[in-house]
Amino acid sequence: MSSTSSFSGAKAVITGSSSGIGQATAVALARSGAAALMVHYRVNERGALATATMARDAGCQQVFVSQADLQVKSQRDALVEDAFGKLGTIDAWVNNAGADVLTGNAATLDFDAKLQRLWHVDVAATIDLARQVTTRWLQQESETIPSMTFIGWDQAPAGMEGEAGQLFGPTKAAIMAFAGSLAQEVSPAIRVNTVAPGWIRTSWGESTSDYWDQRANSQSLMQRWGKPDDVARAILYAADPANTFLCGQTIQVNGGWNRKF
Repeated sequence: MSSTSSFSGAKAVITGSSSGIGQATAVALARSGAAALMVHYRVNERGALATATMARDAGCQQVFVSQADLQVKSQRDALVEDAFGKLGTIDAWVNNAGADVLTGNAATLDFDAKLQRLWHVDVAATIDLARQVTTRWLQQESETIPSMTFIGWDQAPAGMEGEAGQLFGPTKAAIMAFAGSLAQEVSPAIRVNTVAPGWIRTSWGESTSDYWDQRANSQSLMQRWGKPDDVARAILYAADPANTFLCGQTIQVNGGWNRKF
């Protein structure tokens, strides 16, 4: 994947980067000249180590791997300490980590359990991390304007039918609203933006039913699933140190919404 962003010498943290969008983002940053990266994971150590290897192969000089269960306050605190301790100045922080309730054992949980998991990880933990990191940024001097990027969902503001819509709609809408409010608070010292993917073929999309496959293809004007690399390109655009006039925005990555569907 090629990029025109200007991350030469930059240092970045990508939460939830052992697979999917997070992994693609870490590799894209490495290819764009990032000097140091922190790869975060909860349980998928093999995937995180693979991301680190891919980032090094793509040219990143230093890649650190850090484990933390973001549901646990002490582990969130430790991740922030580890990131600033190892990287020093951080230019970009990507809040990508999110609970997977669609595949694996979590898919068998009832609605309330899934909602609680999403709320604790995607909303409460992300907000806490963001507040910790931006507080540190406001206290440190930097030659560039640091950026924080959140991951939303293109359908969250309008809603979608079914259990998935009732789970991801309110949680992603909440984090998108928080990102907007944070941008109002910390700019111009810090840039804050959101990338809102549409139908992206990650682990769930690779094994889903023919109905959802047809729907994903039909609801995009580009008539295909999005790929993690497609989202990574948007994240790099939002986080690009040279992109100093982009703040408080939500970038939808859905191939264009097909109103004829």
